[in-house]
Amino acid sequence: MPITADRKKLYPANWKQISELVRELAGWACEICDAVDGNPHPVTGSKVVLTVHHLDYSPANNHPINLIALCQRCHIRLDRKFKVWRRTGKFLKPNWKKILAAKKLRREGKS
Repeated sequence: MPITADRKKLYPANWKQISELVRELAGWACEICDAVDGNPHPVTGSKVVLTVHHLDYSPANNHPINLIALCQRCHIRLDRKFKVWRRTGKFLKPNWKKILAAKKLRREGKS
């Protein structure tokens, strides 16, 4: 997702390189739904723009295990759960086990 001007200072100076490496390691596809960067999304039909999501929602934590390549649809769905929690205190727990298992399979080239 685009980084707003007020949040840019939270990211490291080499964020572009980090982000590109994460997307490259994911094979330029979403690590949840396998939508391919630049192609029509299999569900929405819109052009896929691959993004990088911080699993702990902290832009300061750029450890590889904390970063996952996502299409816009999956990124928004995960962010929505966090935003609901921040606003209401009700945590809509993402299925981290499924997300991390998919990430591991993709990185090992088994998906």
